[in-house]
Amino acid sequence: MAGMIPLSDASRRPDRFSAVTTAIIVMNVFVFVLELMGGDEFVKQWSVIPADIIAGQHWITILTAMFMHGGFVHILGNMVFLWAFGPELEDAMGRLRYLMFYLLSGTVASLAQIAAMPSSTVPNLGASGAIAGVMGAFLITYPRDQIRTVLLLGIFTRITMIPAALLIGLWFLIQLFDGVGAVADVQTGGVAYMAHVGGFIFGAIAGRFFEKPLRAVKWGG
Repeated sequence: MAGMIPLSDASRRPDRFSAVTTAIIVMNVFVFVLELMGGDEFVKQWSVIPADIIAGQHWITILTAMFMHGGFVHILGNMVFLWAFGPELEDAMGRLRYLMFYLLSGTVASLAQIAAMPSSTVPNLGASGAIAGVMGAFLITYPRDQIRTVLLLGIFTRITMIPAALLIGLWFLIQLFDGVGAVADVQTGGVAYMAHVGGFIFGAIAGRFFEKPLRAVKWGG
């Protein structure tokens, strides 16, 4: 988000290699390369168009669109946020549960945007909604963790530690009230802020149910 770029959780490290988070990042990069090769036609074919979904068409795009992006800044920002919060959540949930949770978060995010603008014919794309779900779950699971964050202060930058509750809470308020975030140019489509809000709320509510059974009883990590 503007002024703050989360890098990693300074309070804990995953017990094992974050295979699913890494695979999701690789898949996003792979699909982005396909976008660059396929151009506008590829984007239109595999992005979510709310009016088409309402008409019962192209439902597969609810899945495919969450691996697409509107530009280099869009994908870079999303992948940085995913890497900052994903590994610890993957460790808490386990790989299969985490993958299911991620895909469900992206699906709910798309449905929230479709519900908000059901007649829109503008293509929507991006991993932002799914990542918002990861952030929502992280907020509930590890609210006290210190997040190593780059602060952008005009021409000056510094790395500092910010509590997850503060960092993620501010991010959510921005999405909710200002409608800003990782959004592609409107001419090529993008994930609107209602997708961020929908994904985040789903993650905050449902995240605990996806944790490993022995961890689910430990509130606050």
